[in-house]
Amino acid sequence: METIFTGKTVEDAVAAGLEALSLTREDVDVVVLEEGKKRLFGSVPAKVQITVKEKLTDGQRAVRFLEGLLPLLGANATPTLAGEDEKILIELKSEGAKGVIGRRGEIIDAIQILAGAVANTGRRDYKRVVVDCGNYREEREETLKRVAEKLAAKAVRLGKRVRLEPMNPYERRIIHSALAESEEVYTKSEGKEPARYVVIIPKNLKSDDRKRDRNKGRDGKDKKGGRKERTGKYGSDRKKPYEKRELPTETVPESSGTTFTRSGTPGFRKGGFSGFFGTFLGNESDEETPATPAPDKPEEE
Repeated sequence: METIFTGKTVEDAVAAGLEALSLTREDVDVVVLEEGKKRLFGSVPAKVQITVKEKLTDGQRAVRFLEGLLPLLGANATPTLAGEDEKILIELKSEGAKGVIGRRGEIIDAIQILAGAVANTGRRDYKRVVVDCGNYREEREETLKRVAEKLAAKAVRLGKRVRLEPMNPYERRIIHSALAESEEVYTKSEGKEPARYVVIIPKNLKSDDRKRDRNKGRDGKDKKGGRKERTGKYGSDRKKPYEKRELPTETVPESSGTTFTRSGTPGFRKGGFSGFFGTFLGNESDEETPATPAPDKPEEE
């Protein structure tokens, strides 16, 4: 619906058009046909063309986006909106479904991610978007359930963890749901996107594997920083004992300066003279040390 409105200025023309249509500025597209001009005698009014925007639902907006995306990908498919209640379901109708789905659903999963981003633009709460082609999603879900039950039985039989191939969040959710009520195993996701995977863990897990499983975080790495387990003669939990060495007996060092006796008066400790610079006052002993005679002087000639 296109309508032309006039006014003294462009703003006046737009305001007159919005009032006549009972709409807001966000609901219309405005094209200025003529700017208002003032002349010597009189003036030329401004003229604008107002077009009401087409209101699309979230699912319709995603379908409109895929109509422009699929030709760019070289996919000969037509998207149609199949449902928009609890989730947005978009069907891709194509003669060559394999070219649209891709190996293990890589292409159709990428299309679904983009469609979900477009459909949830401007929404506060996320709404799930599913893009399907040739009933691929239902068949893939049944296949994943069979694989989950088969690998769960293997994990119980061996008493070990079983790791599945990396999957997207939608397929990992199917594995978790398929084994949620199992009394023999439980599941958890490890790793980082896009290589995040599901691990099936039996409740009869062996002691060594149980200890290793407790030390791993949600990303599958060791909680202690990813250190590898050391192996050797003394194992990973025992340290190599060191030989005891006898320390030398401590002796009282000889003093080289003034010390204090028990009476509190300064004195000198026996044991020799080492490194003290000053005036030598003699030995502490009461006995006098005989002086060494001086050598005789040579007789003068």
